[in-house]
Amino acid sequence: MITGDDFYKVMCAMVPLYFAMLVAYGSAKWCKIFTPEQCSGINRFVAVFAVPVLSFHFIAQNNPYQMDTKFILADTLSKVLVLVLLSVWAVFNNGGLDWLITLFSIATLPNTLVMGIPLLKAMYGDFTQSLMVQVVVLQCIIWYTLLLFLFEYRAATLLIRTQFPGPKAASISKIELDNDVISLDGRDPLRTESETDGNGRIRVRIRRSTSSAPDSALSSSIGLTPRPSNLSNAEVFSVSTPAPLQEYRGYNGNFSHGQSNEIMLCNGDLGSGYHRSGTSPRLSGYTSSDVYSLQPTPRTSNFNEWDLTNATSTPFWVRSPVAGKISRQPSPAVPELRLVWSESPVICPNGGGKEIAEKEISFRDNCKMPAPEEETISKEAVAGQEMPRAIVMLRLILVVVGRKLSRNPNTYSSVLGLLWSLVSFKWNVGMPSLVKYSIKIISDAGLGMAMFSLGLFMALQPRIIVCGKKKAAMAMTIRFICGPIVMSTASVAVGMRGVRLRAAIVQAALSQGIVPFVFAREYGLHPDIMSTGVIFGMLVSLPVTLLYYIFIGLGG
Repeated sequence: MITGDDFYKVMCAMVPLYFAMLVAYGSAKWCKIFTPEQCSGINRFVAVFAVPVLSFHFIAQNNPYQMDTKFILADTLSKVLVLVLLSVWAVFNNGGLDWLITLFSIATLPNTLVMGIPLLKAMYGDFTQSLMVQVVVLQCIIWYTLLLFLFEYRAATLLIRTQFPGPKAASISKIELDNDVISLDGRDPLRTESETDGNGRIRVRIRRSTSSAPDSALSSSIGLTPRPSNLSNAEVFSVSTPAPLQEYRGYNGNFSHGQSNEIMLCNGDLGSGYHRSGTSPRLSGYTSSDVYSLQPTPRTSNFNEWDLTNATSTPFWVRSPVAGKISRQPSPAVPELRLVWSESPVICPNGGGKEIAEKEISFRDNCKMPAPEEETISKEAVAGQEMPRAIVMLRLILVVVGRKLSRNPNTYSSVLGLLWSLVSFKWNVGMPSLVKYSIKIISDAGLGMAMFSLGLFMALQPRIIVCGKKKAAMAMTIRFICGPIVMSTASVAVGMRGVRLRAAIVQAALSQGIVPFVFAREYGLHPDIMSTGVIFGMLVSLPVTLLYYIFIGLGG
């Protein structure tokens, strides 16, 4: 039976976290205390220092020799069961790899580190902290790695399908990557070089596109100095004075000539265009994927999606082949034009776009540049598409996954924390006080800063529900109903009862994890659904988990 003191103890643990999130949301949304650039800096601290150190702190204090075997088995069994069911559905009902990845992320990967540890500790006692840390270790080392493997496999198949359509991809015997190719996620445009030997076998080398070189003609034409950037897919620029609302018409149905020879074109929800105004552009620094970004070091970006290839310096719009589509559209012959990204309101040509107010950055693809070959690629080429041998694909995926993980600070914090706990509890070695308190001063700020960063992220989004009500309802149902049902089934199957069973069910009903959303945004796979799961799920998570806590307590 749940008493008033029990309920008050839970609220004392959770209200401070939501208070930090609310303060951040109000300061950025209403008071305008933080600019997007400042939000990006705060998030960088959280992603590189606060969350990894917090993770190390919890893992290093957990005794790995006293792990709860049944709890770990139940958690693993629930995830394997969901993965098997989704795989069968994808094979026999043409669900596809895309929905398999998204639904698996929603159903099985909650926000255990930030929300689970304080909540379960307040509900069921201190012993649940050890259980949650065990789940966090498995998530970071096994399940996030598996998720990254699936994302990179999807990106690799899209790249091969685009560059080597039809049966010729089966002749690929080796795929090599340049050292500066970290991932196939499409954040940096890639190009492929191939050579065929006498036996018809193809060797492929993947390189970064030359359009990202520092001496890009576009950068020099605008007069900007290259800067380190962590923005996804393109640099976002805004002019100091918002341009009037433009409608798409005229040039190929994709462009419209506005004032001052301005030509607007649509890319997702952002309007981009050619300006010849005298206003110098300024940089805008925050995107949705910056929340808990897994890119610990900045990458240099010089308008990677824009490639100046023809002799007359006429701009061509190029989308990375990793995204699955390539679109090259020559610009109209208008003299003395230069390219900027505009945050002024834009309406897309086919009615799919939304009016975007200044400073609102959304990541939905409401309208796309039409590519002549897009329909052919998606219907005809895919039907007869063949892939390289499994060992060739496996080597490629392992290389890019290894490079991606090697640049993720959470990987090092989890592995180092686990290694230290193995040594510490095996030989009873204590951490030196100098090191212990140096870590503690950052880890103590980890929970609050993580929630603060989430509040900033929510404030910079145009809407809380960005994927539509039907998809949002589907995501919430899977997250808060299907997830706990599967977890309870797996827990009962392995013989887990009592308080641990209750803790397992409540843990499965936590809000959506942040890392799966970051992956979804970086790889361009249903980021609107995952964003809704993070934002809206965080708001409804507390009442939902409290209901589970009360009803399970009444049943016990």
